[in-house]
Amino acid sequence: MSAAPRRHVEVAQIMGTAVSLHVMGDPDRAAVERAATACFDELREVDRVFSPYRDESDILRIARGELSMRDASPWVAEVAQACARAEADTDGLFTAWWSGVFDPTGYVKGWAVERAARRHLAPLAARRDVVAAGINAGGDLQLFTAPDADWAWNVAVVDPADRSRVLARVPVRDGAVATSGTTERGTHIVDPRSGVPAVGTASATVVAARLAHADVWATAAVAAGFDELGWIARAGRTTGILVSDDGRVRRWLDGVEVEVVRAG
Repeated sequence: MSAAPRRHVEVAQIMGTAVSLHVMGDPDRAAVERAATACFDELREVDRVFSPYRDESDILRIARGELSMRDASPWVAEVAQACARAEADTDGLFTAWWSGVFDPTGYVKGWAVERAARRHLAPLAARRDVVAAGINAGGDLQLFTAPDADWAWNVAVVDPADRSRVLARVPVRDGAVATSGTTERGTHIVDPRSGVPAVGTASATVVAARLAHADVWATAAVAAGFDELGWIARAGRTTGILVSDDGRVRRWLDGVEVEVVRAG
């Protein structure tokens, strides 16, 4: 039996969360550091453009009427178009427009992390001395594995009421995992259809090929509520787990529900 590959980790605080890069194998240390620097620099630039906490960010200047989308970073128009598609795809369960103001906070992190990972980490996974490479941004993951590697990321999905308890482990070779919910930061997801905070779902974890896609549908799942799974047919080939406020669990695989159980 071959030994487990070595893990190389680089960490930075960006966009209000811990962002960590994980490279499995025996690559040249300088190659890992270059990839990490490129990823982190790109995410910091995204934060400069989209941060809702920086007075001079493009997104706040647009909200104040000081900057047009046309004159802002090209990323703003790209994200606005993606958010419009996401709103249409989710039938309004996801939106980036609130009271007429464009606020893509719920989309930007997943989009930015996926973009940086594909540009700077995916090439590492193609190296002969690398088994896999991935990025974790506050629990949202974009993961890559070398095509010929007999290895997969083992992603734990935890009980939001007891984070020491693992509800499931999901093997992922190439793909993304996103989690949204109402437990860690309180109720922060609003149902766009009603304009009131979403209730009923403590957490929603979605596994998909792309982090931007997984993140949108994790948010949409919380907005829809625990008892509504009609949306999964529109989400494409996703797999996931919902946990209700009272401990019930719903799981689906490739768009088909497989069970309803109680977490406790």
